[in-house]
Amino acid sequence: MGRLTKKAADALESDSSDAFFVSAVSVGEISCLHSRKRITLPTHWKPWFREMLEVNGWECLPVSLEVLEEAYSLPEPFHADPSDRIIVATARLKGLTILTGDQKILAYPHVKTLW
Repeated sequence: MGRLTKKAADALESDSSDAFFVSAVSVGEISCLHSRKRITLPTHWKPWFREMLEVNGWECLPVSLEVLEEAYSLPEPFHADPSDRIIVATARLKGLTILTGDQKILAYPHVKTLW
């Protein structure tokens, strides 16, 4: 599974009833990465993202006012990247664990992570 750790890959491949979620802000991140040619996708990012949601059974969580309020009220220290703040805030509000290799998020003690 590419650059995933064994623990992360096992979590994604498990047959458990755990639900997986994606923040809607990830759509923007993927779009930017694709347009800057930092990632290659087999098709345009929009149908690709929709297909990934459907194929994997992931739910896309909205970026709500509550999420934005939490994102900019996170306990310090946390860095300024808006997308990371939204992802962390969403996880905190929903009681979710973030599956990430992002070192800044992994080092943040106020959210559960897995890598």
